[in-house]
Amino acid sequence: MRTYKAEPAMPILGLLLAAAIAVPVVFGDTVDSNRLGLHNNIEFTSYSPLSRSTEFVRRTMSPLVALRVAEEVAREQKRLREQPIDLSDEKFSYYVPADVPAEGFSLLVFVPPWEDATVPSQWLPILDRHAMILVTAARSGNEASVLERREPLALDAAQNMIERYTIDPKRVYVGGFSGGARVALRLALAYPDIFHGVLLSAGSDPIGNAQIPLPAQSFLTEFQDTTQVVYLTGERDEFQLNEDIRSRQSLKEWCVFSPPVITVPRQGHERPDASSFNQGLDALLRTPRPEPKRLAACRERIESALEAQLNNVQELANRSRLDDARKLLEKIDANYAGLAAPRSVELFRRWMPIGK
Repeated sequence: MRTYKAEPAMPILGLLLAAAIAVPVVFGDTVDSNRLGLHNNIEFTSYSPLSRSTEFVRRTMSPLVALRVAEEVAREQKRLREQPIDLSDEKFSYYVPADVPAEGFSLLVFVPPWEDATVPSQWLPILDRHAMILVTAARSGNEASVLERREPLALDAAQNMIERYTIDPKRVYVGGFSGGARVALRLALAYPDIFHGVLLSAGSDPIGNAQIPLPAQSFLTEFQDTTQVVYLTGERDEFQLNEDIRSRQSLKEWCVFSPPVITVPRQGHERPDASSFNQGLDALLRTPRPEPKRLAACRERIESALEAQLNNVQELANRSRLDDARKLLEKIDANYAGLAAPRSVELFRRWMPIGK
């Protein structure tokens, strides 16, 4: 279950540039919004504007990697496809609780490590208890491409459920198990305006690196302020418990403090049972409580360190040490990503034109 493709960003171009014909965007098929219960093998027709290739590149890639994508597009004399997937080829499953709350359902977009679109039967009473819809995609397991399939499928799943049912926009979440949880963390970081919490069941990573780059300042601020990050791991899953520690340490470095941690007794690397899934949703639905003074000090520390490193790039470039300046800027892009823009992009364009 631990298999996970930590793939680089650039291979997505193989798909996005494969055809110049865009996938049409169709919104709102005719669905009775009162349909409740479990639905399997469902085809969706609405594409999320947030899964468009241009928006996807902007949100999930670091600024300098995004520049290289733009260069590759221009060199190939093609354009990015409107959408990276064709929904007519995809299937989804979802569950809708019996009781419709006045404020609307909550929604959990679940990224699986397996290939089937499966909603575990033991989870259904827990979803009822929390008035929570769960939606999941087929062919979105650990063997599927994160960039080309798993993330766009999750975004489109959210879009279609929001269109079909009355959902409280403040209670839309993403989660996953094992490798799917690692994908969920990427989505929560890049799309905090959609996903206000993430359930990491036996899967997590550090953030702020080439694999999980930080988003633009406005998105990171929203992630810090409003995203509930929940760790749910079995006490016998020693490998993942250590990975969770590394992940939480990185969150602390980027000003996300004291996320809920649930350690499930006598459980190894297993899909959550009803009891532990219930605990995870209880924690997920709680509103995070940022610490204003601590948060302000942490943000100031990051801003000062970033400013100093960008100034070092400028100084190296002024002294014609362009190779050293490029190496430092690449390191900044991997570490700070969206936080360093637009200055990192301006420095790169001025001193280190793409293709040189």
